[in-house]
Amino acid sequence: MSTSSAKMLILTGKEFACIRVIGRATFTTSIGFRTVVNELHQRGYAWFVLELSECSLMDSTFLGVLAGFGLNMSGPHKSAEAPVLELLNPSSRITELLENLGVLHLFKLADGPLALPADAQTVAHVPAESTREEITRACLEAHQTLMDINPSNVARFKDVAQFLAEDLKRLKGGRQ
Repeated sequence: MSTSSAKMLILTGKEFACIRVIGRATFTTSIGFRTVVNELHQRGYAWFVLELSECSLMDSTFLGVLAGFGLNMSGPHKSAEAPVLELLNPSSRITELLENLGVLHLFKLADGPLALPADAQTVAHVPAESTREEITRACLEAHQTLMDINPSNVARFKDVAQFLAEDLKRLKGGRQ
């Protein structure tokens, strides 16, 4: 089984950011994804579209990071008629995973071609190398997010979260 990360292509316009995810969106992709969306959001981008027609899989860590971003974007200060996070062309498998984890409500789903604004431009993205500690921390936070959003996920991920917490403690040199 391949562990290669997904490729991300980024397009921006005025207050619009589109991230096209190609391949397997896994824990190794999640750190770069989180960094990109946080940077774009801090720069004032208000509408995010994830184009997923070529995304073959999302693992639980990537789904947790995505759900956390969806939760932050759908906070009480946002209007219901102006969703800020749209998933464009997700596969039925990805939609099913989001539904089973109880986080599908955080996203607007759409199918069809990407309608780019006239001022859209490509943004360079070079994935950064992450340490094992950064990856472990990101995995733990993502799984905790999934458990916080939907209590039925606790049974699915409590053992994973416990293992990751212990591994993170060990990596930090804080054995007890």
